[in-house]
Amino acid sequence: MAERPLTDWDSGLCECFEDPNTCCYGFWCGPCLAGTVSRRFGENHCLPLCDICGIFLSTYFCSPMFVPPAALSLRVAMRTKYGIKGSMCKDIAISYCCGICSWCQMHRELKHWKKNPVVINMLSQSVVNMQPAAVMMTMPVDPLPVGAVGPSGPGLPGQTGAIEHSHLSSNVE
Repeated sequence: MAERPLTDWDSGLCECFEDPNTCCYGFWCGPCLAGTVSRRFGENHCLPLCDICGIFLSTYFCSPMFVPPAALSLRVAMRTKYGIKGSMCKDIAISYCCGICSWCQMHRELKHWKKNPVVINMLSQSVVNMQPAAVMMTMPVDPLPVGAVGPSGPGLPGQTGAIEHSHLSSNVE
């Protein structure tokens, strides 16, 4: 499989004025923007709550450093899916230092890929559709009543006696 060359992000980290709507969305309601990015990327829109809960827990336990897990994981997944240059070290630093700018950049990137979708060529596989052979089922023309004597004996086991042939055909002369 031929690998495509790695590209840069469609917009830089601090290029918020390239898309003022995304910039305002991230500034005024960062958690909402994070949820939108998660949902559009195919993840649960509540995933960024891990970042918010993590900040409170790190403050409560006096942890000196907290890297937001949702921002970091989505950034890495987006870089991998779209073939964007970068490294884990850069992703950690950006997620830790510039969280809202990172979410804005990911939102702009999703907008870019929505305009230019990723095309994946898959080898076509031939599908064989085998149907079973046709079976014709017919009902007997003149079925014997229950208990009647047929060519192989009584119709049902355990029943005795036979119905007379004259009784079966009514008034046929």
